[in-house]
Amino acid sequence: MRLELGNGKLLEVVQGDITREATDAIVNAANSSLLGGGGVDGAIHRAGGRSILEECQRIRQTRHPGGLPTGQAVATAAGRLPARYVIHTVGPVWRGGGSREAELLASAYRESIRVAEELGLSSLAFPAISTGAYGFPAEPAAEIALRTAADELRQAQHLRLIKLVVFDAAALNIYRQELERFSRSEKIERTDRSIKNEN
Repeated sequence: MRLELGNGKLLEVVQGDITREATDAIVNAANSSLLGGGGVDGAIHRAGGRSILEECQRIRQTRHPGGLPTGQAVATAAGRLPARYVIHTVGPVWRGGGSREAELLASAYRESIRVAEELGLSSLAFPAISTGAYGFPAEPAAEIALRTAADELRQAQHLRLIKLVVFDAAALNIYRQELERFSRSEKIERTDRSIKNEN
């Protein structure tokens, strides 16, 4: 399912394996150590090979000795992956919703897009950040992902496509429902603007 945002820009929701995405970059739901882990993080490191870990180690040594802060993002080459780059970001651990989790999750998406823009990339694929072991509920996570990605994509100079790649059918259903809601709200807002302009 896709949402057209104008000027040839697309936001897509698909089910699949993010390590097989041939977008210019894929986003890794990393932990702050940048040294690999489970879930998406482990899958990307396994599929991409040791060169990704070695570059992450250099980033730790030179730029983030205390670890990458939650909500921030950095890029490495993609090793053996079909993408050109991996953008590593740290999503928040869900602690009940009162510890800035929504703000930090939006920042993880926003900062990843900022890094992609700095690299001049035209396409980017995200996993469902923080919804696995970090426990962020899927519905609000999907809403944050879609709204943040759409807002940033509209303003982007280089990016033309953002894909949200979910692993299973249950997550796909949640993200599709959120995309449908978002699409309806977009149409209502556009209609309201059109009526105001006519008046």
